[in-house]
Amino acid sequence: MTYPKSLPYIIANEAAERFSFYGMRSILTTFLVLQFFNPSLNPALQGVAEAKANEATHFFVSLAYTVPFLGAIMADWFFGKYRVILWISILYCVGHLLLSMFDTDLDMFRLGLILIAVGAGGIKSCVSANVGDQFNAENKHLLSRVYSWFYFSINAGSALSTLLIPIVYEYYGAQWAFGIPGVLMAVATLIFYMGRKSYVRVPPTGVKRDNFVFISFYALFNFHKREKGEALLDVAKRKFNPEKVEDIKAAYRVIGVFCFIPVFWAMWDQNLSEWVLQAGKMDLHILGYELLPQQIQTVNPFFLLLFIPVFNYWIYPFFERIGIKTTPLRRIGGGLVLIVFSFIIIALVQTGIDKGAHPTIWWQVLAYVFLAAAEVMVSVTCLEYAYTQAPASMKSTMGAIWLLTIAVGNIITAFINRSISNQGFFSSLNGASYYWFFIALMTAVIVVYLFVSPRIREKSYLHA
Repeated sequence: MTYPKSLPYIIANEAAERFSFYGMRSILTTFLVLQFFNPSLNPALQGVAEAKANEATHFFVSLAYTVPFLGAIMADWFFGKYRVILWISILYCVGHLLLSMFDTDLDMFRLGLILIAVGAGGIKSCVSANVGDQFNAENKHLLSRVYSWFYFSINAGSALSTLLIPIVYEYYGAQWAFGIPGVLMAVATLIFYMGRKSYVRVPPTGVKRDNFVFISFYALFNFHKREKGEALLDVAKRKFNPEKVEDIKAAYRVIGVFCFIPVFWAMWDQNLSEWVLQAGKMDLHILGYELLPQQIQTVNPFFLLLFIPVFNYWIYPFFERIGIKTTPLRRIGGGLVLIVFSFIIIALVQTGIDKGAHPTIWWQVLAYVFLAAAEVMVSVTCLEYAYTQAPASMKSTMGAIWLLTIAVGNIITAFINRSISNQGFFSSLNGASYYWFFIALMTAVIVVYLFVSPRIREKSYLHA
């Protein structure tokens, strides 16, 4: 059995798109500081300028991870995945064009960021599902192998761009540094269009009223009609398919676990913004080379690809052999603890910087080791948990809700940075105290998680 002929177009498109997204994001925070918020490099303004840049970056990421929910609805209900990917890709290209043309106009630059966030988010909800659509009963056994290559293309594109685009920015300026990712996005769109005759296109289903949104809102506004002993959602069984209502009740149990994840992403996404700014104040000599501050991010996809097999084939089985069962909820809890360790390292590094020291970048590399391990234990496990614990009718919805946890996490960080830049409630969080705040916040989340997680009821919905 051969692979679908459409796969080379899809995988090449994804690699080019991820290059464009992570390429522009790798330099975004430092560019905003140097170009718009503190171009004179006034030390008195640097703290507020960095907070403004971090705020803009995290709001951008939060929008990019909110839009997938809308993209999934547009694709599944109205237009189909192919049309949504193609149309939004064109919008995506326009966003990159605005970044490269208006690198001195903050308002137009922000418009470009909005278009890119809408484009990246709209595509995100459709592309991975489009991969699965290309398979049928005869070749579905090849799907896991193809998703491995698909995941590899994502990390290859992001790793290559975070190495190259900072160099382009350093030596050729912002227009080229934002323009090249735009060219790659145009190439991605062209590659996707070239494969148009080979795609299996699943038609849109139209609006189905027995869905998560309709049933949840009906139950919310009619909860007063419940009879004694009924759960909140049970009232919807009088109007909707009772089986669908039970499916949504199962989905809410998964959401209960997801409620602990936004703070994880509030911390994790700082490696692409706050950590980059910190790297600029460190000794960047490593193995005889002097890195640019933005290039240190490249170690994260490297460690991530390394740790996935290490955890699956060595660490998890080791704990199983000594009698400690590594359930999904325990893995998630372990990941929450590991990200605290990564931030403790970053906080100690910042303490040294605050005192005038110039720590080696190897300390950030060590922090990335814990960060990547935390991502494997939380992100990969949550994707598995959402799939196994959600009924078949809810699996796509849970994927979109999972992406919303990333959006909420970035909104948390963005609002804290806005408060700092506006001399608000969190204005005292400067230097190392900023990172210690997040360490304390996640510690509080872990304490609650340790109390709640053993009480979460689990039910697998895997098919035979």
